[in-house]
Amino acid sequence: MDIVDRGATRNSTADAIETTQRDDSLSVGTGARYSPITVGEADRSSTIAIQEEYPRLANGHRGVGRRSSIVVWKFGGTSVADPARLRAAAERIVVAQRDGLKVVAVLSAMGRSTDDLISMAYTMSERPLLRELDVLLSVGECISCALASMAVNDLGSHAVSLTGPQAGIHTDGQHGNAQLAELYPRRILDALDTGAAVLVTGYQGISPAGDVTTLGRGGSDTSAVALAAALGLSECDIFTDVSGVFTADPRLVPDARKLTAVSRETMLQFAAAGAAVLQPRSVELAAAHDVDIHVRSSFTTDVGTWILEEEPVFETSVVTGVAHRERETLFAVRGVSPAAITAALAHRSVAIGTIGRDGQCLRFTAPDSEDAAVVAALSLAGIGVDVHNEFGSVSLVSAGIARRPDVTAEAMLALECHGIEPQMVTSAPSRVCFLIRTDTVHHAVRLLHDLFGLQDGQYATPTGDRDIYASRTGAEARREFESCTQQHHR
Repeated sequence: MDIVDRGATRNSTADAIETTQRDDSLSVGTGARYSPITVGEADRSSTIAIQEEYPRLANGHRGVGRRSSIVVWKFGGTSVADPARLRAAAERIVVAQRDGLKVVAVLSAMGRSTDDLISMAYTMSERPLLRELDVLLSVGECISCALASMAVNDLGSHAVSLTGPQAGIHTDGQHGNAQLAELYPRRILDALDTGAAVLVTGYQGISPAGDVTTLGRGGSDTSAVALAAALGLSECDIFTDVSGVFTADPRLVPDARKLTAVSRETMLQFAAAGAAVLQPRSVELAAAHDVDIHVRSSFTTDVGTWILEEEPVFETSVVTGVAHRERETLFAVRGVSPAAITAALAHRSVAIGTIGRDGQCLRFTAPDSEDAAVVAALSLAGIGVDVHNEFGSVSLVSAGIARRPDVTAEAMLALECHGIEPQMVTSAPSRVCFLIRTDTVHHAVRLLHDLFGLQDGQYATPTGDRDIYASRTGAEARREFESCTQQHHR
């Protein structure tokens, strides 16, 4: 993706503006030259007054909050799930505007509306045309942005909604999983100059042929990071329904510990393992353009988790966290080569996950893809497939975990002691993943989280009936594991 090159001193948009005033133009995207942008002294200092409202890292973390009036925020589907939450997002935007910020907000579709549209599409056709599927799925974000813009204007401020194409987001022509090519944010900058907040539909762009394209599941995260980079910012805020990145999903593990900061590599592994906080592509893009990501709650103004280039020493441990997927379908085909399978899937923009051979049978996963999309892709190539959707996955994430076979061995033995038998095990430098039955996923997440002592020490167990894993300590889990180990070796 081509964007403005900010060089070594790229701490804020103010740097880009000062360069613009010297060079008489600002280059954004390939071959684009734009007129100078002028920012008054009031705008340069406007965010200092609201640092208590929008706090940064206490260790003096660099960021646009101190030097630029432009911010890029992204609100996920749960943060705009209904009219009340949409209005709450609009109120946050208005407060920021009144405090002097120029807000660019990327919005996802409301709640599970994208899933509903996908279901509707496959009701109409077993193999819907990808171009038409993109046209359909792009509607959800348009609804969110239009409604939020109405709310901002109703609150006495000013906002304008822009689709991805209108915002200057250009992609290649690959429908369903398009790659970003160029960003031309001229229209965004023009709207900001009028005092409007700019609400951009996430997840979508425009192809060289002029067609709407989508960026894949969770693509709004990528849209937000890309816009932050194109606008010369060093950070981007991602608002979600949890207060940051935790050692496990806090909705499943109540004593999971919130991480102050994690490295981009570790976050990439969390995302790839199923942590729904960020799309993996957004983390890759942040690394490529040195954009720090702040994952935080849409319901408070508290500091969340920073995704940084390097992981702070105080956050390192044998295991950083446990990620999971509630459901990860296992597909099985016979008499077909791995190359033929991957080619058929690629034709429909479906990415393969893990693949392995069991005699004449090839078994594989396709994370974040609909079962119907996988079946349709193989059907077009004349390949029959068996679908086993009774599986999910649980992963241990930590830098260098592949060099710790003892960690994998402990996890395997603990699962075995609790009657959980992985169907497949895959290992990467920073992640070990176990494919297990769906009905054991929650059990496994809590078990491994406790085994490796990842609990929040300040957590107080509430009264009432709850799972045993929510109330026991890591020491108790370790004693249970050691007892099981002794029995295993007898």
